[in-house]
Amino acid sequence: MSTQPTAQRTRIKVCGLTREQDVLAAVAAGVDAIGFVLYAKSPRAVGVERAAQLAQLMPPFITPVLLFVNPEPDEVAAACALLPTALLQLHGDESPQTCAALSGAVNRPYLRAARIPTGAAGADFDLVKYALDYSQAQAILLDAHVEGFGGGGKAFNWSLLPPSVNAHLVLSGGLNAANVGDGIALLRPRCKSLAVDVSSAVEVDAPEGGTLKGIKDSEKINQFVAAVRVADQRLAGFN
Repeated sequence: MSTQPTAQRTRIKVCGLTREQDVLAAVAAGVDAIGFVLYAKSPRAVGVERAAQLAQLMPPFITPVLLFVNPEPDEVAAACALLPTALLQLHGDESPQTCAALSGAVNRPYLRAARIPTGAAGADFDLVKYALDYSQAQAILLDAHVEGFGGGGKAFNWSLLPPSVNAHLVLSGGLNAANVGDGIALLRPRCKSLAVDVSSAVEVDAPEGGTLKGIKDSEKINQFVAAVRVADQRLAGFN
């Protein structure tokens, strides 16, 4: 008896949360991971103690992710002591050796951010080599290269990525409910598995334009999750 292949469910991470009600909204929407920014220069930064408080609101099987930028080993160790189920997201200039050392010291898997140039320059980024260099990472998180480290809400040209990457990928940077389906359809066939990561697009609109960084909008979170589920259903229809 033949069987149909099981449709793959895209995992969803919402990053840059700072408030209890936003954590609860993300949990209610059905996300798989929630990111806390432990980088003091970020407008979405929270302290380690605050991240631990927020993580207490998360039920089992939803993963806290701690975003670091060029951290000291004792900083990572202190955070992991307070958040015993958290994964690491290394978003700075960390070398493969540094990533392995930080991850190994606390016995936690890590995501490695790849900062991909926007525009035509994205074609020059060798993601195949990058994934090989960071082969110990649980996944490679694809973000647009902006001034500073992440959180710019900018998208790179997804179509310039290689046709095949031997890694689990997390698509980030400029995702929203309107375009996440296109990103999933384009990139899922190119990697082992695909997850998505959103921050700016699910924030409350600021009166002067832009968003209130770190303040999430529950309706936008629900719309984003719904768009991901629709994309999964469409891809399942092609199996």
